[in-house]
Amino acid sequence: MGVPTLGCNCEVCRSTDPRDKRLRCSSLVYTDDAVILIDCGPDFRQQYLQVQPFVVPDAILITHEHSDHVGGLDDLRPSNVFGDVDVYAEDYTARDLQTRLPYCFVKEKYPGVPGISLHEVAPFQAFKVKNTEVLPLRVMHGDLPILGFRIGTFGYVTDMKTMPQESYDALKGLDVLIMNALHVYEHPTHQNIEQAIDNALHIGAKETYFIHMSHYAGLHAVAEAQLPPHIHYAYDGLQLEF
Repeated sequence: MGVPTLGCNCEVCRSTDPRDKRLRCSSLVYTDDAVILIDCGPDFRQQYLQVQPFVVPDAILITHEHSDHVGGLDDLRPSNVFGDVDVYAEDYTARDLQTRLPYCFVKEKYPGVPGISLHEVAPFQAFKVKNTEVLPLRVMHGDLPILGFRIGTFGYVTDMKTMPQESYDALKGLDVLIMNALHVYEHPTHQNIEQAIDNALHIGAKETYFIHMSHYAGLHAVAEAQLPPHIHYAYDGLQLEF
C-alpha cells in the first residue's frame, strides 16, 4: 500500500525520516550493456522522474501481475520517448496483462497507447537482454507461483513466502540480494522479518537489502539497528554499486 498508508496515524506514517516514505517497490539495474527495470508499479511515473540522466529501459521484468507491481505500465505512453518496450513475464502474467491492458495489444492502436512487446519466460530458463543473462527463478507468493530473478551476482526476490530448493541453489554466490520482508507479524503470502532474516542467512549473499516493508515493519532507524550484520533495510532512492 505504500508508506504512509492512507488514513493511518501511526508513528511510522507520521515519521519525518525520508527513509520511512515508501513508494511501491521497483528496481532499476544497470549492467555493462543493458538497463533493466524490475516491476512497474503504480508509482512508476513518480519514481522514474528521479532517474537522472534519463534512460530508456532495455527491458522490464515482471515478477507477477498484482497491481502494485504492474499498475504503472500505462505510464509508458510517451511513445516518442519509450517507443516499444520489451516486457518479460511468465505466461499467465502475460495473459493477465493482455486482459488488463487490451488496448496495448490490438492491431489498430489508438495514438499514444503504450508500445509493449510481450515476451514469455519460464523459471530456470535463462534469456538475454542484449548480452546480459537473466535467470528467472520460481518463488511462491503464498499459493501463487511468481518469478524472482538473478542477473550476474545480483538477486531479486519479492512477495516471497517460500521457494523451492532449486531457487535457493540458483541464488548462491551473490554479491547483493534484494528480498521482501513485509513486517513483524505472520502473513499468509509474504515472509515476515524473522523469516526473511532466516532466508537471507541461508542464501548467504555478501549483502542483503529488505524491500516491500509495510508500516508495521517499524521505524527505519530503529528496525535496521536490530538486523544482523550485512542485512539492511532498503529505502527509496537507494543506489548500490558492485
